[in-house]
Amino acid sequence: MRTEYTGPIRLPATGAWRIDDRGDRNIGGMIPSPHVGGPDTRATYDVAVAGGGVIGLASAWTLARDGHRVVVVDPEPGHGAVWVAAGMLAPANEAHFGEEPLVRLLVAAGQRWPEFARALEEAAGATIGFLPSETVVVACDASDRTALDQLLGFRQSMGLGARRLSASECRRAVPALSPAIRGGAEVPDEHQVDNRLLVGALIAACRNAGVEFSSARVEGVELDRSGAARGVVTDDATTLVADTVVAAMGWQTSELRGLPVGALPELRPVKGHILRLAGSAPLLNRTVRGMVHGRSIYLVPRLDHSVVVGATVEEVGADLRVQAGAVYSLLEDARALVPGIDELELVESAVGLRPGSTDNAPHVGWTDVPGLAIATGHFRNGILMAPITAEAVGALVNGSEPPAEFAPFGVRQPTGSAVPSR
Repeated sequence: MRTEYTGPIRLPATGAWRIDDRGDRNIGGMIPSPHVGGPDTRATYDVAVAGGGVIGLASAWTLARDGHRVVVVDPEPGHGAVWVAAGMLAPANEAHFGEEPLVRLLVAAGQRWPEFARALEEAAGATIGFLPSETVVVACDASDRTALDQLLGFRQSMGLGARRLSASECRRAVPALSPAIRGGAEVPDEHQVDNRLLVGALIAACRNAGVEFSSARVEGVELDRSGAARGVVTDDATTLVADTVVAAMGWQTSELRGLPVGALPELRPVKGHILRLAGSAPLLNRTVRGMVHGRSIYLVPRLDHSVVVGATVEEVGADLRVQAGAVYSLLEDARALVPGIDELELVESAVGLRPGSTDNAPHVGWTDVPGLAIATGHFRNGILMAPITAEAVGALVNGSEPPAEFAPFGVRQPTGSAVPSR
């Protein structure tokens, strides 16, 4: 049954506005409630995972499969930055000058995805929309073309699959492209996943593996007399006791209380606007990324004929407001590359806060507080790096070596104060 327009609806914890409430549409799916029975606050867990984003959920599932008793502590697991992501698994298109070690990590992360997707769908009994998504990267003007050619050369020097295309070749590959584009490149062997189906499946897989969930919010880490982590303290003054704590709260990881000064890395929220458009027929046959007068943009088609358009990169702090100017800019740039989006319906505009580090690299490993590990700082690549990060977290807790590609990104371990910074 189709309901009438009821006005904007605020989506939880994401800074998102859904434009209408239509009973016959399911853009991205729903997240099953994980709060069945609640955590046993009297018990001691093997691992308490602070944060239920894609990194926290993937890590919890991996640890539970390894036989650990795990609790995930998050008031809205599956929301936050991952809820408003596009789900692109594109290591080649995230390769930038001066970030060669990070590029190698991204490539290794992409290689984990086919098996991770297969195992997750089997464990959850649900699809996650994992699909091949060959990407065409296009330039709007001559200066954009020069910049793309330079990036293409760098990516080819790293052994990444990409080949230059003329403007006519771009339009043959993607007929919906504007006739005004100035050429680009084709990047094969990339994939996409439906981010909302992904986190729903992760919650289901966690539950099936015995992970418990607490709907409280983590405020800090409880330390014992020796200064080692012994659990997490929540906003209702409850301590969930655990042998190991994994802090995976995105940019808010650095705000955890009760720890020595300098024990956590410096992180910041990086705001990003994203749009979802709906249509009655397919507009794009593959992902389109482009540069429009120096600004980056992407358009990701979904199986339900919707298109995800994003994303801004704004250094404005923890601002979750959806701003008209950012929405206009995204639509204007998307139209410059694919004029046909004019015919689509704008069904959602949203904001997420990515966890940015000082060097755009992730922090995954032990801190100098015994029993406290962190997994955060993935910036724009949290979904891509979820499988390899979960593998690394599992290795840390199990006492084995994380994937070698993480070696350049070990947690910085300054000599912190022995006095907790409450």
